[in-house]
Amino acid sequence: MNAIARPGAAPLLTALVEDALGGPLPLRLRAWDGSETGPAGAPVVVVRSRRALRRLLWQPGELGLAQAYVTGELDVEGDLAEGLRTMWAAQRERGLRPPRLTSADRARALITAVRLGVVGPPPPAPASQARLRGGLHSRSRDRAAISHHYDLSNDFYGLLLDETMAYSCGYWASDEPGFTAVDAQRAKLELICRKLALEPGARLLDIGCGWGSLTLHAAERHGAQVTAVTLAREQAAYVRGQVRERGLTELVEVFCQDYRDIQGGGYDAVSTVEMGEHVGDAEYPAFSAALHRLVRPCGRVLVQQMSRGPGAPGGGAFIEAYIAPDMHMRPLGESVVLLEEAGLEVRHTESLREHYVRTVSAWHRTLEERWDTFARLVGEQTARVWRLYLVGGALAFEEGRMGVDQILAVRPGPGGAAGMPATSSGWYENL
Repeated sequence: MNAIARPGAAPLLTALVEDALGGPLPLRLRAWDGSETGPAGAPVVVVRSRRALRRLLWQPGELGLAQAYVTGELDVEGDLAEGLRTMWAAQRERGLRPPRLTSADRARALITAVRLGVVGPPPPAPASQARLRGGLHSRSRDRAAISHHYDLSNDFYGLLLDETMAYSCGYWASDEPGFTAVDAQRAKLELICRKLALEPGARLLDIGCGWGSLTLHAAERHGAQVTAVTLAREQAAYVRGQVRERGLTELVEVFCQDYRDIQGGGYDAVSTVEMGEHVGDAEYPAFSAALHRLVRPCGRVLVQQMSRGPGAPGGGAFIEAYIAPDMHMRPLGESVVLLEEAGLEVRHTESLREHYVRTVSAWHRTLEERWDTFARLVGEQTARVWRLYLVGGALAFEEGRMGVDQILAVRPGPGGAAGMPATSSGWYENL
C-alpha cells in the first residue's frame, strides 16, 4: 500500500494566511521543512520555526510578526524593504484586510494549526520588548519610556549617528553628491537657529535636547545662553561632557528633568526637536501651554515633530512595544491648532518628510555596514529591532503614512507684535 504524500508546511501555511488576509499572499513563503510556495520572483519570507506561528496565534498582526522577526524565528530573504513594500502595496491596492471569519473558518484554521504542530502556550515576549508600569504619561512612566529607547547606550548611538550626534531629521539643502548626512544635520541645526533668530546672549531653552547637537551648535556658532533639558540620564551625561570639552560651561546648563518641572521663563527662544511625540495626546494642551509660558512676548518657539498622514495610525504596535512606548503622533494641522489654542501664533510650517527618508536611510546603511559591531555591542536581537525600525520607518515616510514638520510660532507681544521678518528667504541662504 502506497503512503499518502503529505504536503509540506508552506502550502498549508499559505492557505491559512490567505484565508486570514482575504486574498492571495503577495510574497513567497519558505517553511522550516524546506517547502516553498508563492509567486516566483517575489520577496521570500522564511519561517524558520513553528514558534513564529505560535506567536501569531497568540499575538495576531503586527506585534506577533515583529516578535517573530526580532527573535529570528521569521526572516525576509534579501531586501527587507522590498518585502515590506510589497506587503503594504498589496494591502493598499488589493484591499487585503482580515475578513470576518465564520465558526467553520476558525475550525479549519485550528485544524491546520494542529497539523502544523504550532498549537501550544504563548512564547514569552522578547527581552528587547518594553515593559512599562504605572499610569500613562506619569512622570515615572515617561522616564522609563524615554530610558528604554535613549539610554540604550551612548556607544550605540555614537556608532549609529554621525559626528553631530543628531538623532532627528536632517535638512538636505543640496542634491550635490558631496553633500553628506553630516552636512544635512548641520544645515538643520543652522536652519533652526536662524528661524529662532539666535544671537549672542540670547536665552534658548532646548527641551528634549538629545545628545546636545542643537544646544552645542547654538552656543558655539551663535553665542546663545542655552538651558538644555532631557529625561535621559545617558544623554545628560554626554552633553555635560561635551560642554566641558568644548569650553562652553559659561554658556550651557544641562538638566536631567521632566519638562513639567522646568521653572522660570522669559526665554528668548524655545526649541523642542522630535520630543513632542512623547508627550501624549491628553497632555499636549498642557505641553503647548508650557511652551507659551516659558517664552517671552515676541519670543519664538520651534517645534520639530513627527506627524501621521490622514487615516494613518502613526507609530503602531511594533514602535509602541520596541522603540517609543506611549508615543503619540497626530496630523500636522491638529498640532497647529493645539499650539494656537495655547496662545502661540504659528507663523511658518515646513514639511521635511522626504528629508527623513534620506536621513533614516543613511542610519540604516551605517547599521548594515557595521552590523557585526552592533550585534556584539547590544546583541543580535536588538540589532534586528533597529533594522526593522529603520527600514519600516523609511518606508512610512516615503509613502506618506508618517511625516515630520518644523512649526515656528511666536508668543505675540503688546498689540499683536510678533517681531518676525517680512520674508523667510534669509533663513535658507548658504545652508
